[in-house]
Amino acid sequence: MAANPRADPPVVAPVGRLADPPVVPRAVLISGAPGTGKSTLGAALAPRLGAALLDLDVVTGPLTVVVASLVGATDLSDPRIAGLTRAPRYETLFAIAEDNLRAGIPVVLVAPFTTERTADGWNAVVRRLSGPLLVWLHVPDTDLVGRLRRRDAVRDSAKTADPAAFLAAIDRNPPAVPHLALDATRPVTELVEAVVAHLTSN
Repeated sequence: MAANPRADPPVVAPVGRLADPPVVPRAVLISGAPGTGKSTLGAALAPRLGAALLDLDVVTGPLTVVVASLVGATDLSDPRIAGLTRAPRYETLFAIAEDNLRAGIPVVLVAPFTTERTADGWNAVVRRLSGPLLVWLHVPDTDLVGRLRRRDAVRDSAKTADPAAFLAAIDRNPPAVPHLALDATRPVTELVEAVVAHLTSN
């Protein structure tokens, strides 16, 4: 049987061409003082982004507690604990984030990120993580102390016992690097939408 010269030619997909460019997974870093709701926002944001949730206290907490018991401290912000564990704790957090990003999984990191909020610290983050976004949560001082009292965690006992000393010791200034500042007194759903909108537009 002769071929029909009027038949449409077969459609051949071009070799090596994708219909859509691959999406590069991103890292969102949620920072802020104790009690600003970093963990709460992270837990709500991660599933919205299809991201792995990496909370510094969860990832490194058990080992930090061991160190704390050895030095006789209960507050994770105790200088004795910070001096011994700060660098390895954050290295662990960033190493796990890098592994997820290499696997194509976006990440939401939750930690104070005090050093990473400086210019030098942020440059180091940018070198390790793809397209990072720093989110900074802030609340009025009175709300901050009240939140810690309602949380009633052992690690906050020293902070709530002397609120003035606690507030004087923390850095309440905005990060010195590009960031998304959010008023943490707003509902969590609004904060999630603000982060998603920022990621979509950038």
